[in-house]
Amino acid sequence: MSEHLTLGEYLATQSGPQARVVTATVQAIAEAAQELAERVSLGVLAGAMGDMHGGRNSDGDAQKQLDVEAHELFLRRLRGAPVAAIASEESDHPEVLQPDAPLVVAIDPLDGSSNIDTNVSIGTIFSILPALEDLPQSFLQAGNQQLGAGFVVYGPQTALVLSLLQGTSVFVLDRRRNVFVLSHAKLELPAGTREYAINASNYRHWNAPVRAFVDDCLQGTDGPRGRDFNMRWIASLVADTYRILMRGGVFLYPADRRPSYRHGRLRLVYEANPVALLVEQAGGAASDGVRRILDIEPEQLHQRIPLVFGSADKVERVRRYHLDPIQSTQGWPLFARRGLLRG
Repeated sequence: MSEHLTLGEYLATQSGPQARVVTATVQAIAEAAQELAERVSLGVLAGAMGDMHGGRNSDGDAQKQLDVEAHELFLRRLRGAPVAAIASEESDHPEVLQPDAPLVVAIDPLDGSSNIDTNVSIGTIFSILPALEDLPQSFLQAGNQQLGAGFVVYGPQTALVLSLLQGTSVFVLDRRRNVFVLSHAKLELPAGTREYAINASNYRHWNAPVRAFVDDCLQGTDGPRGRDFNMRWIASLVADTYRILMRGGVFLYPADRRPSYRHGRLRLVYEANPVALLVEQAGGAASDGVRRILDIEPEQLHQRIPLVFGSADKVERVRRYHLDPIQSTQGWPLFARRGLLRG
């Protein structure tokens, strides 16, 4: 039965002109993830993974020991795959592997490393793109050019969420056999879920549309939405994405008024693009608040962007708050439905 397919058996069913090279690349990433999962599962028994390494990544963030180990692990595995170059959060510039190979991989080897010492889920996020003649330019293609994308979440179960443009499927690592096994084929993102995910501690920095959206949710049955909502925030992009794929709802990591957040915080190439592809392939939507993520052409490898994703109707509602100046000010007393300027 299909639910018992191993990842290798599933990949063998793929067809198309680039199926062979794409599936070989996914297999290499999965093998690296299995190694990393074993390391993560041991926690401090394998050494102080959360200790500072002393270096800094492409964004100037301090690197932890496991950040560096994860980068080196995926780099080593992908050297044996049909990959021309790899762009990693942990490197300023792409690293060339096989210049004539047909693919490139953009990757965040260890997303959520601040959670290492607290036993909260962390992960790996990746995007597979066709290699262009101008190799560095390969990473600046719009997300709609991706040939595949996925992430691995290292949690109570190690799960690989994958899309090869034929839906989004989930594979769970069977540690008894050390193999990924298909658990959910062609996910359909649930509709009607009354949940949203956002870091509410940043409320004072948000722009008016985001404040208004959250304010309306917080008012529950007494507000314009006419229903109660729950807020969920794990502070791990892979864990939050996995929950929304399984439960529905909407995730927001908006831009705000702080200098380092004005253009958003998540990276377009190797975080927002792969997540957007997975969510869309599961029937959801992803935007920067207004624009479809997958239509945005990156200008820089480590470009930041606001990210909103989840159930399509909720992502569209957030877009309306951004485009409608009246709706986005309804949470402010002066402009409220019974305020001085609304009557």
